[in-house]
Amino acid sequence: MEHPSRRDMLAGAVLTAFTWLHGARAQAAPTTAGPADPKLVDDLVAANHVLFDQGVVDGYGHVSVRHDRAADRYLMSRSLAPELVTAADIMEYDLDSVPVDPRGRALYLERFIHGEIYRVRPDVRAIVHNHSPSVIPFGVTGVPLRPLYHMSAFLWPGVPVFEIRNAGGPATDMLIRDAALGQALARTLGAAPVVLMRGHGAVAVGGGLPEVVFRAVYTEVNARLQAQAMALGGTVTYLDPEEAKRAQASIAGTIGRPWELWKKKALAH
Repeated sequence: MEHPSRRDMLAGAVLTAFTWLHGARAQAAPTTAGPADPKLVDDLVAANHVLFDQGVVDGYGHVSVRHDRAADRYLMSRSLAPELVTAADIMEYDLDSVPVDPRGRALYLERFIHGEIYRVRPDVRAIVHNHSPSVIPFGVTGVPLRPLYHMSAFLWPGVPVFEIRNAGGPATDMLIRDAALGQALARTLGAAPVVLMRGHGAVAVGGGLPEVVFRAVYTEVNARLQAQAMALGGTVTYLDPEEAKRAQASIAGTIGRPWELWKKKALAH
């Protein structure tokens, strides 16, 4: 048996050290974009509480907002039940979903949902991922979720369904736990405001926290009403695209009304 020379061993040690250092550098925390607007942080905390109060999230689910100082950063809580989130729990992430200042805090496993959608949707400034119960049947039956009343008119472009088996094979745990699955989910979402996740939940996106919370709430409400209407057995009359567009435009200027009401109610607890 030929033994490696001292030179070979030294070269191998150097290569190992280089590989380790390169890997450590790749995992290094990104630099901060600077302190976020305190009001944005307060609204993100409020959004967590509102979504819980409105029955969209429970002990699971998360909401994020794009950093006001940098489009390639976003803010989201450490891994915590939404109702318990405070300003001290808010963390900054880059679009690879690497935290700027982890400090050993637990992270949401599915944070890649947020980073990968922000990467390809510059119009999106806030994202909600939830498991609200009424949407689940529409992700597993092939029945499309469609707007049937004016408050959910934003659903008119259609609600695609993400099938994780197509992206991760049959052996996933249904979680978006890496960038590749996050990218696949973002592709299914496309330009839509909401995407369902088969057997899992939904993701809503919006131009800010009031809008995305509004969309998450009324997606759940529409799903519940649609199931009730279908159960009656008659023909369901849905909004047609033109009236839905008009209703969406009309309601867009009033989203602050429920947002302020929901915040006051949720934060009074």
